[in-house]
Amino acid sequence: MNLRRCAAAVKRWLKLQVEKRQPTIQEKYPQFQIGRGTYGTPRIRSWQEGPTVRIGAFCSIAKGSQIFIGGEHRVDWVTTYPFSVFWPEARHITGHPRIRGDVNIGNDVWIGSDAMIMSGVTIGDGAVIGAAAVVARDVPPYAIVVGNPGVVVRKRFSDDIIARLLDLKWWDWDDERIKRHLPLMLANDPEGFLAAAEAESLS
Repeated sequence: MNLRRCAAAVKRWLKLQVEKRQPTIQEKYPQFQIGRGTYGTPRIRSWQEGPTVRIGAFCSIAKGSQIFIGGEHRVDWVTTYPFSVFWPEARHITGHPRIRGDVNIGNDVWIGSDAMIMSGVTIGDGAVIGAAAVVARDVPPYAIVVGNPGVVVRKRFSDDIIARLLDLKWWDWDDERIKRHLPLMLANDPEGFLAAAEAESLS
C-alpha cells in the first residue's frame, strides 16, 4: 500500500511539473522563424498579418522583453486613437496602427529583461540589448545598446575581430564542431578562438 501511495504521489508530482513547464519560444510562436538553441520568454505583439519576426540561433532573451510588429499609434495624424480598430465606420481607413516592417534579430544576440524591440528593427549578430532598453533603430553587429531611446554605448570587440567573427559564422557549425571549440568560446580570448577556428577551416 505504501508503494502504491508513493507511486501515485510521484505520478501527481510529475504531472504537475509538466503542467508548470513553460513552452519554449519555438513552441509558443511556431509561425515565426526562430533558430536553434535560442531560448527565452519574450512577448511578441502582433496586430495583423503581414510583418514577421526572424530570430537567429543561440540567442538569449530575458523575461519581460517584448517584440512589437506593428501596433504603433500615429502621432502624425490628428488623433492617435485607433478608430479604424474599434469603430465600424472607420474600418475602411488603413494605416493605423502603423507597421514599420519585420523584426530581424541575428545570431548570438542577448536581450535583457524588459527590453522593447520595435517593428522594422534589425539587430545584428552578437549584439547585446540592455535591460529595459527601447530599440527603435537598427543595431550593428556586436554593439551594446542601452537606454530609452536605445543608443549604442560601445562595441564588444574591435572592428577586425567583429569582421572575422561575422565571416566565421560559428552559429552555423554543426554540434560536433561547436563542442570542439567550447573551451575557447567560453573564455575571454576572441583572438585565440578565431585563430584556432580559422586554422581548422583552412586544414
